[in-house]
Amino acid sequence: MSHFSQIKTQIRNLESLQEALTDLGIDWKPGPCQVRGYRGQTHDAEIVIAQDNNYDIGFRWNGKEYELVADLQYWQQDLSVEGFLRKITQRYAFQTVMKETARAGFQVAEQQNHEDGSIRLVVQRWSA
Repeated sequence: MSHFSQIKTQIRNLESLQEALTDLGIDWKPGPCQVRGYRGQTHDAEIVIAQDNNYDIGFRWNGKEYELVADLQYWQQDLSVEGFLRKITQRYAFQTVMKETARAGFQVAEQQNHEDGSIRLVVQRWSA
């Protein structure tokens, strides 16, 4: 019996996810690789985050989005699963906004990081 849980996200861009994890100082390994779980069970993933207890966290493509895959009984992070995903999703959104605004010719004019964790961006584009 598998102990793996799959948690849906709104994450659809692998590169932005990788940059978000790097920004947050999370050590990750690109896939395809195996997420290790209970009694040697494994699950395929595109990103694997190793934990000290030898039970991994992974992100795998389910055809629509990258879902978090882990044996939650052995979760060993400072944040809860929800807090962990919230932090990653916020940084993922930041990376996505930065990419899309740059693609549209905008530059960041101002960035404010607030104590509550929110980020305020002001972007501008000069036209000739």
